[in-house]
Amino acid sequence: MDSRANTAAIKPLGMLKALGYMLAAVAAFTLAYSFNAASFLIVVYLYCLISLARVKTSRQAFYFGLGVGMLAYPIQATFFWNIFGPTAIALWLVLAFWLGLFVMLSRLCLVNFKKPWGALLIPFLWTGLEYFRSELYYLRFSWLNVGFAFSPHPIFPINFFGVYGIGFLLAGVATFFVVVGFKFTRRIRLIHVIGFVLFVWAIAALLLPTFAKSKYKRPFPNFRMAGVQLEFPIANEIDQALDKILVENDNQITTVENDKKLGRNSWNVFDLLHYTNLDLIVLSEYTLDGPPTEQLKSWCRENQKFLIVGGKDVTSGKDYYNTAFVISTNGEVVFKQAKSVPIQFFKDGLPAPEQKLWESPWGKIGICICYDLSYTRVTDELVRQGAQMLIVPTMDVADWGRRQHELHARVAPVRAAEYGIPIFRLASSGISQGVNGHGWVQASVSFPGEGEMIFFGASLNRKGSLPLDRLLARFCVLITALVIIVLTAQTLRRKFSKGVPT
Repeated sequence: MDSRANTAAIKPLGMLKALGYMLAAVAAFTLAYSFNAASFLIVVYLYCLISLARVKTSRQAFYFGLGVGMLAYPIQATFFWNIFGPTAIALWLVLAFWLGLFVMLSRLCLVNFKKPWGALLIPFLWTGLEYFRSELYYLRFSWLNVGFAFSPHPIFPINFFGVYGIGFLLAGVATFFVVVGFKFTRRIRLIHVIGFVLFVWAIAALLLPTFAKSKYKRPFPNFRMAGVQLEFPIANEIDQALDKILVENDNQITTVENDKKLGRNSWNVFDLLHYTNLDLIVLSEYTLDGPPTEQLKSWCRENQKFLIVGGKDVTSGKDYYNTAFVISTNGEVVFKQAKSVPIQFFKDGLPAPEQKLWESPWGKIGICICYDLSYTRVTDELVRQGAQMLIVPTMDVADWGRRQHELHARVAPVRAAEYGIPIFRLASSGISQGVNGHGWVQASVSFPGEGEMIFFGASLNRKGSLPLDRLLARFCVLITALVIIVLTAQTLRRKFSKGVPT
């Protein structure tokens, strides 16, 4: 789909400059995702991508966008190779395809639609394709989108705009600079964009933390939980780990009480100063190879603790649901939630037939398992039902590598900030997290962290709310589909009625 009739609408970009923009996009994306202090460069990444829409043909636009993806994504998603071997190349290519399609569609909009409509469509195209790639089709993969670049310390108002809304806004900013650059090519250059973004980021980094702290009053926790990272443990290891948690909890309480006597106080022991009871223990996804054992139920009854543990809820034959079981202080399973979206290409059980909240003694808790947290359509449903907290048993195998664990750990802070509720994510091997309703990680344990324990106190004092981008993203998908239909119709009409080459 290419139109050469209106190429004068944009100033063509030479191949050498296009190559420079492609490499700059790769560098900006890599730095933004590698160093939190450089996350502002994600705007530069978008600027370079959109600038590639100025190449001479749509085919070139597609290939340059594809090139950005094939250079940038393998650097971040090296774990694909650890998990899938050579098949990882095909998966990287699938991710890169969406960048190629975006750059090509952006060029077609600039060429085929009158000013300023072509440029105004670009943020809608970006958000529509990003949402479709992340949430809607079979190979959906939400990691590495624009919004997650600002995790684990989101300073943007993600709770209002949402992760896709942030992408929409930043794509709009990048488009503005590109369009201005069309008119003032000699005045607006990449270095000017980087300088402007750096200046804005520096001001935000100085002012927003102070503003946030002045507005934020940390509520006293009314619910305290703990977890221990165990990867494929045997029964005795589970019991020993649970016993160690109780011993460590008692040690912490003793330490805090001694500190109080000496007049010492610290932010790190805030939870224990106001709420010393340990209510719940969480173990990871697939801790068990079946339902909870009688031995585990007896432990809960004897120690008067609630326990959430991942296992298998067998249906018939070899079929099962990947399930998180809640065992109460009387030793009975009082709630269970299956995984809503089993991972593609894995033996990960059947999809959950329904989602419900656990009406716990402390409030309404939504449970989603591992990769479910990456899908807004899964977590949104729990928030719609009135969730006051999310608990996420997770299986992150140590052999998948540190980078996989680090990218997965970006999800919980963003989700917590979006909904305004705390999240406790317990992984089989690093990185487990306790995140408050502002998206701030208050407790975490390292990778691989076999046997490491995590304690987290939360206040279940409010229900979550959905950000604005949930409707915006779907609307952008519709706009993107309409744009593709219109552009295809225009191309076919020119081809068959006027003979214009495509």
